[in-house]
Amino acid sequence: MAYWLPVLLTLAALLLTLLYFLGALRVRRPGEPPLDSGYLPWLGHVLPFRRNTMQFLQRMQRKHGEIFTVQLGGHYITFLMDPLSYGAVVKESRAKLDFEKFAVELVARVFGYQARDEDHKLLNAASSKHLMGDGLVELTRAMMGNLQKLMLQSVAQPGQWKEDGLFHFSYNLVFRAGYLTLFGTQPATESDQQEVEDAAWQRDHQQSNHIFGHFRRYDRLFPRLAYAVLTPKQKLEAEKLKRLFWELLSIQKMGNRENISRWISERQQQMAEQGVEQGMQSRYMFLLLWASQGNTGPSAFWLLLYLISSPKALGAVRAEVDRILRETGQEAKAGAPPIELTRDMLLRTLVLDSAVDESLRMTAAPMLVRAVLEDTSLQMADGREYWLRKGDRVALFPYLSAHMDPEIHPQPHTFQFDRFLQADGSSRKTDFYRGGKRLKYYNMPWGAGVSMCPGRFFAVNELKQFVFLMLSYFEFELVNPEEEIPPIDCSRWGFGTMQPTHDIQFKYRLRF
Repeated sequence: MAYWLPVLLTLAALLLTLLYFLGALRVRRPGEPPLDSGYLPWLGHVLPFRRNTMQFLQRMQRKHGEIFTVQLGGHYITFLMDPLSYGAVVKESRAKLDFEKFAVELVARVFGYQARDEDHKLLNAASSKHLMGDGLVELTRAMMGNLQKLMLQSVAQPGQWKEDGLFHFSYNLVFRAGYLTLFGTQPATESDQQEVEDAAWQRDHQQSNHIFGHFRRYDRLFPRLAYAVLTPKQKLEAEKLKRLFWELLSIQKMGNRENISRWISERQQQMAEQGVEQGMQSRYMFLLLWASQGNTGPSAFWLLLYLISSPKALGAVRAEVDRILRETGQEAKAGAPPIELTRDMLLRTLVLDSAVDESLRMTAAPMLVRAVLEDTSLQMADGREYWLRKGDRVALFPYLSAHMDPEIHPQPHTFQFDRFLQADGSSRKTDFYRGGKRLKYYNMPWGAGVSMCPGRFFAVNELKQFVFLMLSYFEFELVNPEEEIPPIDCSRWGFGTMQPTHDIQFKYRLRF
């Protein structure tokens, strides 16, 4: 017995140490949010969280209130569910709450890119210069040309109905037009100028469609890739697709393309000047492709679907589109020149703006995550104070706590195209309330603070151009008008715009 006692004590000590590192022995400190570690050491609640993030957070909110800490796969994450208190996280200094630590881990896992300290600063600078303000004029013009050509080429014969899946149609067109606008077009090779342009465009048309097919395959794997839960077969497919895009967007291949956007070319130049290895530059270009095009196509689908499903909304937006065309002396008809939709025209679409905001409110569900770099006090809007522990993470999920709160947005599951319009339709509505207090963060499809999407203005323009052209050129309707709007794919909570569980068929034809 004397021999076994030291062995048993050693094993007990090792077990306690293991349980400590697995998080099983964590105790809530005074002043910290309610703690729920779950029943599984280290894993905690990760399985129900991944199964359906929305339902899990609803259950935790009912159990613990507006703030709580849960264990998810070895990490302790504090969820703040009160949108009135969001400013305490969004405005906190990066010395205490930093979003880059989490982002760096994610892009390394998903895109194979090893981020550098200055990446975020340089990307924001390039985006401010080229994806908003005056820099957006050039991109809007290029996007207009590419989108219009792709859209009109999708119609076989004037007056003839064509059928397609609405999700595939929307995602395909917006992705391909955005890809050609940002990453450039094929160079011409023939001698005759017209033949040059036609042949180059046909190559762009075919190649962009081929690329979209690969992009969709990768996009379907994205949630499992982000959570590192791919099956062996899926892992092999993901690696194969990564290498395909690294090759496609390599410095050598990109050097042979024309009309590359200044946003892309400036980032390429910056990385070259910093001495970033060419293979890593290719991985960064893949990251930019997904960041710029992974959400706009699905967003275009939802927007068009909600408009099709609401005759009143469709009529109001179509009337606005027709009015703007008349005011600019343009008309979509046989033999007429292509529509020229400028950035200034897009700034005059108040009804369409509200419809875009409403569609994003209902379908954009990003998770805003910050790493807690030091013990930090968090002051709630109601005066309560909690401590966030160094090494933990804090997260906001505005879809649940703001977008779908019936007190903030009455009948939140109903598409109300004029929800973000003042009653007289003269300006944008920004006054939304919870508990009698006006909210600053009532609709957050693009995130907030330092992690707000730098390409949001270009993305909104893409959505508006897509709908503007669809309403100008086409008549369209659902094949089965009684078919319900498809449910959201729960595996994608937290990764931006949600996607449907299945496509829905529609048909379209030219208006003239």
